[in-house]
Amino acid sequence: MKQSDASVFKFKTQVKVRNYEVDWQGIVHNANYLLYCELGRVEYLQHLGLVLDVNTIKHGARVVVARNEIDYLSSAHYGDMIDVHTRISSIKNTSFIFEGLLKGAQTGRDIAANVSIHVWLSDTNGQPMPVPDEFRRTVQSFEGKNAAIHWPTIST
Repeated sequence: MKQSDASVFKFKTQVKVRNYEVDWQGIVHNANYLLYCELGRVEYLQHLGLVLDVNTIKHGARVVVARNEIDYLSSAHYGDMIDVHTRISSIKNTSFIFEGLLKGAQTGRDIAANVSIHVWLSDTNGQPMPVPDEFRRTVQSFEGKNAAIHWPTIST
């Protein structure tokens, strides 16, 4: 997985490591890093003005995670503040790619890097469907040249 530089991320939120997220070794359990990335994705979409609730998610389509990769770079501990950098780096025909970078808020230390691929599915037949143009426009408006956005061509 390609490691990202925090300077390409336009969105950041923070999370404080809670006691129940730490394992018997005294470090954040590996599964919780994926939860931090999910928190970043949800807050990123809300920041872009996209409504996320049961009614919008089930409105003719749904978005599912098709692949989730994570590189663990260093450990986080109870009480640490983590900067969760999030961006959409690419939109293709039926899928889009989120990237996440977790960094220590006080130290700037790289903690984890995440890439997740999301697929837009029809709610009626479960088959992949094109990413809506409005979603593409919203992301392009925010990310600018930092996102590779494929616009399908319509042949006549």
